[in-house]
Amino acid sequence: MTVDHQSLSLLLFSAFVAITLGITTWVSRNRRGSAEEFYAGGRLFTPAENGFAIAGDYMSAASFLGISGLIALFGYDGLLYSVGFLVAWLVVLFLVAELVRNCGRFTLADVVAARMRERPVRIAAGTSSVTVSVLYLVAQMVGAGTLVALLLGGKGEAAQSWTVIGVGALMVIYVSLGGMRATTWIQIVKSVLLLGGTVALTVLVLLRFHGDFDQLLLTAAERSGHGDAFLAPGLKYGGDWTARFDFISLGLALVLGTAGLPHILSRFYTVPTARAARRSVVWAIGLIGGFYLMTIVLGFGAAAIVGPEAVRGSNAAGNTAVPLLALDLGGGADSTGGTVLFAVVAAIAFATILAVVAGITLASSASVAHDLYASLRHRHPKPRSEVAVARVAAVGIGVVAIGLGLLARDLNVAFLVGLAFAVAASANLPALLYSLFWRGFTTRGAVWSVYGGLIPAVVLVVLSPVVSGSPESLFPGVDFQYFPLQNPGLVSIPLGFVAGWLGTVTSAEVPDEAKHAETEVRSLTGAGAV
Repeated sequence: MTVDHQSLSLLLFSAFVAITLGITTWVSRNRRGSAEEFYAGGRLFTPAENGFAIAGDYMSAASFLGISGLIALFGYDGLLYSVGFLVAWLVVLFLVAELVRNCGRFTLADVVAARMRERPVRIAAGTSSVTVSVLYLVAQMVGAGTLVALLLGGKGEAAQSWTVIGVGALMVIYVSLGGMRATTWIQIVKSVLLLGGTVALTVLVLLRFHGDFDQLLLTAAERSGHGDAFLAPGLKYGGDWTARFDFISLGLALVLGTAGLPHILSRFYTVPTARAARRSVVWAIGLIGGFYLMTIVLGFGAAAIVGPEAVRGSNAAGNTAVPLLALDLGGGADSTGGTVLFAVVAAIAFATILAVVAGITLASSASVAHDLYASLRHRHPKPRSEVAVARVAAVGIGVVAIGLGLLARDLNVAFLVGLAFAVAASANLPALLYSLFWRGFTTRGAVWSVYGGLIPAVVLVVLSPVVSGSPESLFPGVDFQYFPLQNPGLVSIPLGFVAGWLGTVTSAEVPDEAKHAETEVRSLTGAGAV
């Protein structure tokens, strides 16, 4: 990249950082310091504001960079990520949004522990939530490093590392100073920027092909080197039965995982009522649906205009497809238009990463303080001390995410998020659904469902081709690959549900009918909700 590209991109990114730090500073001066203020923003957001914030939380670097890159490299099979990410919201809308808002207070564990013995359930759910959040954070860190490598022409490994560290430091500042209110406004600003930039790029791609989407697809197939196979299932996931099972596993993880993501569930507590939570999801589905339809155009546009070989040459995982597409659409590397458009896209991608990491860090630090810290103490801590612990936890989580982000910088960010979704669907979703809908569910069942999904999911990832046994692995020089699938969801999600059932039927605990009735009425009507 030229000096102009670097300077303009960094200037726009610096402007976004300055604006978001200004928001954080303003919010920190006007906050009351209560737990409700820190974790839920005082529950003062409207459905439209929360819908934009949810969209901002969900449309991550994995969506903007990773999915478009996968479509550019693998055609139809890359498009399946878009479908999975979007369909997942139907599960959220119909099964969990209103019920979680009515039953919980700040975290997932509030819902599951409503009629159980609190301490073991909170420790289990808190551990799972932190694990999912760290996996998701790693994907955002990898996206940040990839962008910097592209800005510096692929020669800036030191700068790439420092950028990951810088993103981690900023997310800690956002969370520790501003809490949920600052995080929400940052996500709203980012959501508007991302949607605006995506609309502009989509229009430019369609104008290049005179609005003829068929011609766009045919050109993408021709340049891919795979011909019609580029537009048909099987290029990435149809080679053999292992690849097909991997696709089924990925699909299950994407569709079921969203309803178990801690940073998504925590957004339902920022509105005053369950009705507002449902309307927030409707807003989010509209925004997210439009965005994912546009990523399909951008992915095939990158294949048709830039070419898969150029995309792969810039970044083997395809994470730089959209910035390269913007450069070409603007007129090329040496043009003013190309410089400006590339800089705008790079700055939007940076903004995307910063906003998402802030939301995830807040959710995971809330789990540490509200669930783990409060449970490990023999008496409930004061709200102010709990918030102080959450701020310290944000620093620790930031350090862990930075370290793992530096380690995993050559993996596709959409794929990394797929792993986070698999763990969420395996550990969090079974406990959540059982606690909401099964009258006889017990404490042992809740704990077993969390660990019965979490432990197999993590172990299978460690034993999979992701970590060792292939040139694309985290540790390519060693081989302890014993599980053939890259995504563990096909095995670990059923195990989570089976473990919850087995723990319940073998438990001597008598389910508390009165508590279940109270929880059921509260979840369905909102009576007694916080």
